[in-house]
Amino acid sequence: MVDPLTLLAFVPAALALNLTPGADMMFCLGQGMRFGPRASVAASAGISLGGMVHVTLAGLGLGALVAAVPWAFDVIRWVGVAYLLWLAVQTFRSGRNAQAASVPPSAFRGALIVSLTNPKVILFVLAFVPQFVVPEAGPVLMQFLIFGAVLSIGGFVINALVGVFAGGVGRKLARGGQALRWISSGIFVALAARLAVLERA
Repeated sequence: MVDPLTLLAFVPAALALNLTPGADMMFCLGQGMRFGPRASVAASAGISLGGMVHVTLAGLGLGALVAAVPWAFDVIRWVGVAYLLWLAVQTFRSGRNAQAASVPPSAFRGALIVSLTNPKVILFVLAFVPQFVVPEAGPVLMQFLIFGAVLSIGGFVINALVGVFAGGVGRKLARGGQALRWISSGIFVALAARLAVLERA
């Protein structure tokens, strides 16, 4: 099991990372603006699940394998870029009267795919979490999962709150449906561009 003092040191570090704006937060913000608070919460849940998958793979050692194979990093990255651009096109082509009361299937599923196709998360998990893992304290995988749960829960709350706030802004912009579609699509394009220029460092 994880030593309580180690966990205590991990929590503020994880919170600081959760509060740092990134692709996950921007995706939830975009979903909140376009479809409302419920969609942002669903997107945040998808991001958190994706984070747990990354942590589990890292704990099993598969993350290190991906990090060590240059072409694997690039394949994952470009799949993510293509998916984000597809989301941008679909968002722009969607009808003006999107129902904020209903959660689009792309909210949870799309967030999960965005998280899983961000190779930078794999490298981040491998660089950050092991600093707090103590092999003598018990099974390494279990420690990875505990730390991953802390990261995921914190990220879920923060990203959901950002999306809920964005949902309020989105309702004010709803009168100009075309402008809202441009903004939401622009967020996805910006995320795709950011992912396209990522380097392994």
